[in-house]
Amino acid sequence: MTDTAALLAAYDENTRARIHEPRPAGLTFEWDGTLLRTIGMHRGFVETPRDAGVRGAELDALIARQRDYFAARGEAVEWKTRGHDLPEDLTERLRAAGFEPEDSETVVIGEAAALATEPVLPEGVMLRHVTEGEGLADDLRRIAKTHGTVWGEDHGYLIDDLSRRITTGGDDFAVFVAEAETPSGPEVVCAAWLALREGEDFAGLWGGSTLAEWRGRGIYRAMVARRAQMAAQRGVKYLQVDASENSRPILQRLGLHAVTTTTPYVWTPVR
Repeated sequence: MTDTAALLAAYDENTRARIHEPRPAGLTFEWDGTLLRTIGMHRGFVETPRDAGVRGAELDALIARQRDYFAARGEAVEWKTRGHDLPEDLTERLRAAGFEPEDSETVVIGEAAALATEPVLPEGVMLRHVTEGEGLADDLRRIAKTHGTVWGEDHGYLIDDLSRRITTGGDDFAVFVAEAETPSGPEVVCAAWLALREGEDFAGLWGGSTLAEWRGRGIYRAMVARRAQMAAQRGVKYLQVDASENSRPILQRLGLHAVTTTTPYVWTPVR
């Protein structure tokens, strides 16, 4: 039987409020007590260990400092919370400071080696590793379009974000697309990426958004398998996913285990 408490403890220790080396190009990190602030993403990003280490008025002041820091930059900021965080009134205090919750997701964790099966794709769909080169800009535009369609939002920020990570991340970052031929040319029907950390036991599976008309055909599972293969080859022990309700049941059937939830609380400046 899987010890989910041990998985959660390992997740907290290995993935939260840490500066991973080598540091990603284009990002700046700053500490405010136990809180880690990241500057240079499409919006500000802050997170703490499970326990922020402050209570009451001190916690309110910590929250206000992050809001005011990014307000001075004219940027939105995301405070990434987990369902087991302390203190228990953290989210209430975030709301009081003007932070609003976005959709919650389930954190699931599985063993890379067990997930590293051969990808199986439906007929007419090809899985491809997106790399630097002449076609990169077009690939990224199509990825952003697909993600925007899936979520009903503008995901144009992915173009610059993924470009930076592909061109500077080396072997620690990989983007994959599943493409299908259409009368107007190849269409990205799913896009996903893998974030590795040299010498660490955890890697993250991100993206994985699949166009509605292509769901239920095994494409998402194939994307998980291909990224798990790459992670296992690098000696990674665990894969972690912040799973939407579309993805969670698939991932749990594949053998990943739910350990907590995660909800981004976002403050946005008035334009």
